Amino acid sequence: MAASAKSDNQTDGTTLDKADLENFPVAPAFLPAAWRTDLMAVYGFARLVDDAGDGDLADPGQVAELLGVPADGGDTPGGTTAFRLALLDGLERDLDRAFEAALGRGGEPPRHPLMRALVPLAERHPVTPEPFRRLIEANRVDQTATRYATYQDLIGYCTLSADPVGRLVLAVAGVATPERIVLSDAICSGLQIVEHLQDVAEDLGRGRIYLPADSRERFGVTEADLAEPTAGPRVRELVAFEAERARTLLDRGAPLVGTVHGRLRLLLAGFTAGGYAALAAVEAAGYDVLAHQPRPDKRRLALRAAALFAKGR
Repeated sequence: MAASAKSDNQTDGTTLDKADLENFPVAPAFLPAAWRTDLMAVYGFARLVDDAGDGDLADPGQVAELLGVPADGGDTPGGTTAFRLALLDGLERDLDRAFEAALGRGGEPPRHPLMRALVPLAERHPVTPEPFRRLIEANRVDQTATRYATYQDLIGYCTLSADPVGRLVLAVAGVATPERIVLSDAICSGLQIVEHLQDVAEDLGRGRIYLPADSRERFGVTEADLAEPTAGPRVRELVAFEAERARTLLDRGAPLVGTVHGRLRLLLAGFTAGGYAALAAVEAAGYDVLAHQPRPDKRRLALRAAALFAKGR
């Protein structure tokens, strides 16, 4: 199914515009143009899949039509669970088309414009479908798993929802090694946990809680406490505890910065600094993540990125 230029703009423009809202630079201007293109292709895929799973697509009906997914017959905001799962299945089929095209096997080309952007990426770099499939699977998990019993359960989720992105960045840069992947996974899991802390109120509005149940029990925090307009002392203590866990992960992975050089080193410093700056914003808010969403200060982020670049960790 061919898409018009107007259709392409409608289905990918809004998605890619969200890059400016991230804690860290997605594809900063100091990178070579080819890298920026490839990193935006990775980001576009990840954002598209997240929006499909969260019910946040600007025009879910249009995306469903592109992918050959039956229209949603319900009136639930964001679509029914069955519809979101069908969209994710459709995206995985389109992912298969992208890799088939990259391998020159013919067949139907990818239908979604953001999926078509993966074809030249897969032609240029040693990437496999696996990390992309993990990101899709993370969103399938989100349709049914709305609570996590333990911190380790949450880390298991991060291996699907966050770690694949770091692995793809290393692959695009051509520097993926087992040692670097371990460090990258720590950074990405840390970034995911920080994002969960920033989004406690928003996630609860979607019926999800990413604060582990055993930690909530430890600090005596109920789900009703998380629904309050401001965080009470027990919630603040819980958020501070989880923030320290995220910091430990970032600290564990930060030496990755020192294993590379040049503009890639600056990019990884920016990713990692985004996590530290977001943690600083959470701390500056007194760990009250319910009253408003803490956002990282750009000046603090830049200073931390410069320090990480210079020290390599």
